[in-house]
Amino acid sequence: MGALGSLSLSGIVPKPRNARINSVNFRSVLLWDPPRVHKGNLSYTVQFKSNFPKQDFTNVTTNLNVTECDVSSLSVYGTYVLRVRAEWEDEHSDWAVVRFKPMADTIIGPPIVNVKSESGTLHVDFTGPAADHEHDKWSLKQYYGSWNYRILYWKKGSNKKVIHIDTKHNSEILSQLEPWTIYCIQVQGVIPEWNKTGELSQELCKQTTHNGVTPVWIVVIVLLGSMLAVIISVPICFISFWYLYRLTKHVFCPSYIFPQHLKEFLSKPPSGSQFISPVPQEEHHCHDWLTVISEEPKSQSDETVEETTETTECHQEQESG
Repeated sequence: MGALGSLSLSGIVPKPRNARINSVNFRSVLLWDPPRVHKGNLSYTVQFKSNFPKQDFTNVTTNLNVTECDVSSLSVYGTYVLRVRAEWEDEHSDWAVVRFKPMADTIIGPPIVNVKSESGTLHVDFTGPAADHEHDKWSLKQYYGSWNYRILYWKKGSNKKVIHIDTKHNSEILSQLEPWTIYCIQVQGVIPEWNKTGELSQELCKQTTHNGVTPVWIVVIVLLGSMLAVIISVPICFISFWYLYRLTKHVFCPSYIFPQHLKEFLSKPPSGSQFISPVPQEEHHCHDWLTVISEEPKSQSDETVEETTETTECHQEQESG
């Protein structure tokens, strides 16, 4: 009969093996392995008690047919003793005991990370992780007194020469990076008060773009090109303006040169008796005659007689001519 026969005769049920807690983000499950040798189909009973305040054991579940039990309903701020035993008909095993403190024992999962490349920098945003035992899904930052995010980044292919930054915020800008270079990033939660570090997020790699800083040689070339353009354009603009001015003057204000032969002809005095003085010249002669007028004071009657005399003489000269 061996061991099974001796266990049956003695009426003793072996206790569960390797009892343990698996807790991630406060989702906590008590696990164990069944006894190596047992009679028929076993069931299990799980109990807990709180140390602060101290109390007696209370059933979590009974007649359990699987080798695990969810204990996430326990307050995350308590300290507990959990125990499980195997049962068969009216017989039961000894208790397998596990101590559990959710705040210290739960594993901090990785945050959700998003990386964006912009102007030579990497913008890293991260959220969570969230508690997995309540419907509200609060962030674990709400439960711990101190919380930091640790950002680890390195150039891809550089044997992971890692640089890390700690921040209390949910975002960070990684600057002073080499342009057009691929960087890989991971983020984890850090709780100094409990000396806990969370799991690393999935590795994300992103290439940086141009950092927006113009190299000196480009600045020098642009400056010299601008100066050369000014030196060339100023004379061209001046010449164009002068040409336009001359063209406009020629079109709207043309200058005529009097022919030389006409100048010589008109400059010669009239010859022969056939030359007839034009009327304007006679009028000019009359005017010359009239200009010889005494400026001595005369009576009004004398001035009238003199003007009549001068007018008569002028008409006589015109008729004789």
